[in-house]
Amino acid sequence: MSTRLAHTHPLAIAFALSLGAAISLGMSRFSYALLLPPMRADLGWSYLLAGAMNTANALGYLIGALATPALLRRYGGQKLLIGGALMTALFLLLSGLVTDAGILLLQRLLAGIASALIFVAGGVLAARLGSLHPPRAGLLIGVYYGGTGLGIVLSALLVPATDALAHGTAHAWQWAWLALGATCLLGTAVMAWPIQSIDGKAPPASAQDHFDWHPFRFGLGGYFLFGVGYIGYMTFVVALLREQGMSAGLITLFYSGLGLAVFASSRIWARLLDRCHGGEAMALLNGLLAVATLVPALTAQPVLVFASGLLFGGVFLSVVASSTALVRHNLPSAAWSGGIGAFTSAFAFGQIVGPGFVGWIADGPGGLQRGLLYSALALLAGAALASRQRKLAA
Repeated sequence: MSTRLAHTHPLAIAFALSLGAAISLGMSRFSYALLLPPMRADLGWSYLLAGAMNTANALGYLIGALATPALLRRYGGQKLLIGGALMTALFLLLSGLVTDAGILLLQRLLAGIASALIFVAGGVLAARLGSLHPPRAGLLIGVYYGGTGLGIVLSALLVPATDALAHGTAHAWQWAWLALGATCLLGTAVMAWPIQSIDGKAPPASAQDHFDWHPFRFGLGGYFLFGVGYIGYMTFVVALLREQGMSAGLITLFYSGLGLAVFASSRIWARLLDRCHGGEAMALLNGLLAVATLVPALTAQPVLVFASGLLFGGVFLSVVASSTALVRHNLPSAAWSGGIGAFTSAFAFGQIVGPGFVGWIADGPGGLQRGLLYSALALLAGAALASRQRKLAA
């Protein structure tokens, strides 16, 4: 396909790409926060097992992220993105057909692998699109990552709607998984043609991809703890709000507001990321996330809880962007893929630890409030580590 469309209508292509981020994270991973309470109640899960579902998803994401560079070189960005999206849709559909915890864990693992293929391949294509339009590169890449917010909003609307329609049926939560899978299929169909206008070929592997982690140890540590802390909030906050008596309508509004804040966040923090060449941005953003995570752990006051969701949504994806900015500011372009890969791995390990750890704490005295308190402490520790990351000497 001609690349003309990418030159003449870059914003439209970026919005098409953003459907990949919506599928990868917004619907595949973060929809689970809405489904956790009914699944746990129906299937008699502990919070440890409920958290393990997202641990499995994060482990799959790590496996997929590690495999993506080689797969990109073999298949190119478009095939990997569409293939990952189709697999994600399939695994979400299958989640609506079973109740066995072991099979659901396996499907969350496989969905994590597929979602990593989407997210990384989509990021490569978004960067290529941005390189065609340097003055608008930040906007175009931000639109792609902002698609995660679109997926969160769609999940916030779909899950309660299907739950209401299926009310009274056995395992009513299964209908939400089926609806999410069908929506992913639709999104895949919409983005399949426009993204063909971007050059999706990956460069060959290079010895310059080697990454020396030691100078970035504080940034990597801060990013690992971000993964531990943020995923606890995104896994359990809806369950906590239900325990505190918030109505289904208000929870839908809360999660939709969080998603809309995600969509807006890329523009809010762009200047900070351009200006900070060390770990200052990551430290500040981790600190703000810690505040957002503390609020629902300490109070059920609706105004404060909604403020927490808006703050969290407006910040957490920008921590991901801050790790990319740190690498771009301090390494030559030939080493970017190695650096971003190392930060992605640190983040993925944190996501593996976080849900199970918070779930284990939540099963004890203090419940979910205590679990989120520990998530906030992890984020504060991440902020402290990131603040020690200095700009590398030129």
